[in-house]
Amino acid sequence: MFSIKVTKSKKLKPKPRPSELKFGELFTDHLFILDYNPEKEWHHPRIEPYKALSLDPACCVFHYGQSIFEGIKAYRTKQGIHIFRPQKYLERFNNSAERMCIPPLDSKLILECLKKLLRLEKNWIPTQHGTALYVRPLIISTGNFLGVRISQTYRLMIMLSPVGAYYAEGFQPVKIFVSEEHVRAVRGGVGFAKTCGNYAASLYPGEKARLRGFTQVLYLDAIERKYIEEVGTMNIFFVIEDTLITPPLTGSILPGITRDSILSMVKDLGIKTEERMISIDEVIEASRNNRLKEVFGSGTAAVVSPVSDLSYRNQTIRVNQGRVGPIAQRLFDEITAIQYRTKPDPYGWIEEV
Repeated sequence: MFSIKVTKSKKLKPKPRPSELKFGELFTDHLFILDYNPEKEWHHPRIEPYKALSLDPACCVFHYGQSIFEGIKAYRTKQGIHIFRPQKYLERFNNSAERMCIPPLDSKLILECLKKLLRLEKNWIPTQHGTALYVRPLIISTGNFLGVRISQTYRLMIMLSPVGAYYAEGFQPVKIFVSEEHVRAVRGGVGFAKTCGNYAASLYPGEKARLRGFTQVLYLDAIERKYIEEVGTMNIFFVIEDTLITPPLTGSILPGITRDSILSMVKDLGIKTEERMISIDEVIEASRNNRLKEVFGSGTAAVVSPVSDLSYRNQTIRVNQGRVGPIAQRLFDEITAIQYRTKPDPYGWIEEV
């Protein structure tokens, strides 16, 4: 186990009221830091006061985007402090690291470091239902050079942020724009990794959609522009007749942990499920025949996000008369009940701090 040096902040920030919480705009007093070089490998673990970084303008991360991140949630209830599925998130973190040529981490050690940080910052964890402490691990390449090659040095940081709902709508149906012009990722690329470039690529189509009144963009496959892949911040699910359908993980889709949680749950809930290719034309046809019952997204930040409208080629598909569907509601209720410890956790997803 690392011996972690702790330097406490001399001036603590005021804690926000739960009603004031937005998403990702406020950060706690401290962060965890770990450095890497080939000689010492991952070393010098420490918890320090949250502050700005000092980096050279030639820093590799600025020029070549060699970086990864994750998003995890921690909760505080009457039973104590706990984290939702941290090992699964850290497994994905290491998969992203491998794709971006970043040295792997010992996830068990990192989890213990995270727990120490959470214990120090426990008063920042909101307790109101619908709030959480968002955990953002990230790794940046810190080598200073110009030239397309991998860095030899890296820095891992873990930031904490008390958050409310991800979307301003909260758990209310959102409007989604289906893009034919822009794509998020292509098979063989880095679509399955949580790396900055994926999200940078989504900013332009996302902003165009926002200006037209949509919350997010639904992307089609990069080759045929036909098969549905994912929303910029969520995996996507369709209920056609009595079957829940979601696109398979083919390398261009982020393997969402909430997606995985849903697929584990629906087996026990008796919901028929298919992971398969689904085209936008199939969705349109199902809507015309009144067979499309629900559409919803899933992700760490929003958990489950119902979709009221899909806009494609200047036509709008209205889903379930714009209301939250029963399957989306049930899945949201079941997952959040485990997260907030109001129901038992039969899957072993809760990690005590």
